[in-house]
Amino acid sequence: MISKQVATQVLEQCLITGGDFAEIFEEDCINNNLSLIDSKIENVLGGRTYGIGIRIFKGFNSVYAYTNDNSLASMLDTAKKAALALGKVDNEEKMVVINNSKPITNINPIKLYPNSVDYQDKIKVMKTAYKSAKDYNSEISQVSVGYLDKEQNILIANTEGLYVEDKRVRTRLSVTSVASRGSENQTGHEGPGACRGFELFEEIDPAYYGRESARVAYTMLNAKSCPAGKMTVAIDNGFGGVIFHEACGHSLEATSVAKGNSVFTDKIGQQIASSKVTAIDDGTLPNHWGSANIDDEGTKTQRNVLIENGVLKSYMVDKLNGRRMKSKPTGNSRRQSYKFAPTSRMTNTFIAPGNDKVEDIIKSIDKGLYARKMGGGSVNPVTGEFNFAVSEGYLVENGEIKEAVRGASLIGKGSDVLMNIDMVGDNLAQAQGMCGSVSGSIPTNVGQPMIRVKEITVGGRSEE
Repeated sequence: MISKQVATQVLEQCLITGGDFAEIFEEDCINNNLSLIDSKIENVLGGRTYGIGIRIFKGFNSVYAYTNDNSLASMLDTAKKAALALGKVDNEEKMVVINNSKPITNINPIKLYPNSVDYQDKIKVMKTAYKSAKDYNSEISQVSVGYLDKEQNILIANTEGLYVEDKRVRTRLSVTSVASRGSENQTGHEGPGACRGFELFEEIDPAYYGRESARVAYTMLNAKSCPAGKMTVAIDNGFGGVIFHEACGHSLEATSVAKGNSVFTDKIGQQIASSKVTAIDDGTLPNHWGSANIDDEGTKTQRNVLIENGVLKSYMVDKLNGRRMKSKPTGNSRRQSYKFAPTSRMTNTFIAPGNDKVEDIIKSIDKGLYARKMGGGSVNPVTGEFNFAVSEGYLVENGEIKEAVRGASLIGKGSDVLMNIDMVGDNLAQAQGMCGSVSGSIPTNVGQPMIRVKEITVGGRSEE
């Protein structure tokens, strides 16, 4: 990685047109991706990416440039071109002193680095997941398995004197099963991952996730269509938290709050959710999928209580939007790679556990829906309006879970859903996903215990 001396020269070049902050983000990343379809390995892709991003602030204005040439001449040229985008050369020289280079505390210890593991061992894990899914039932027509690992080494230096390095390792397995009968197809998906090395598979069972993906596909193949209408819905733990993440979490990022593009702008201290709801974003959870020692601006990650007993307590803030909001960064600035300027993003975001028992939540529903697993959806970040697919759902009648239903979707507005949560379970679980926004696609955890939404619009489809 580049030396302090080189970083100092480049940062000073960044300030030649009157900039008041500059930052270098250096990245050296090794990726491995394997895919298996119907028992055959389709792709084995390994690669290395390297590059340097340079960002300059001048008041509320910002410019970002990058290069994959780490020669001093190239970096100085990139810095100069970026600086000139902010104005003319200023004759006043600005000195940069790097004096903050303390080692960071590692919250994500790695026991078995993936690059030390033979490809055949990785393939063995994939085939275990494949076999358990394919053997679940004769109507499982196709199974695809993906494996990825990533080792990302970064260095961040800035004109505030920061010079810090970090290593991040992530490993993930994904299994998708298709159940077929005639022209009808249904799918099930599982995607466990963590900030761990290959030791992840000492802690999770690939066969379980294979079976689970097949179980969902087969169950939905035999399900009837879901009726539509407003009803009470119990949303299960784990990936059920994707609704809070998408419909509410993005609206609490400074990326939208600072520009007034959020329904929660200027609402600190106000009640925006049911008193049952406490929501947290925590990048410090050891070895969790969305965790890191520092964010992509070099700020230590932290536990941010976003909503406490229904009251809005804080936002997720990066440096640039923090300037606009006169708020300190919260350790949430993230980016996909050196090709993206960072901005405020979620890490591990979840609704905290409550005191209600799962069985009591189900028993409380006279007629409604139990959304056991959630799928993808779409959200308008300005209004919080969303539409999410229920990948596994069941009707609930007189406090009992009845037959499986398919084709269900949950339609609503994030701010309304928050107020309509009237029961929160004690079975918190988290699940893994990839989140896309202006700074690219990043790994995030979503989570919650089972919650009850007293009324929400359920979209369905009629039997043909």
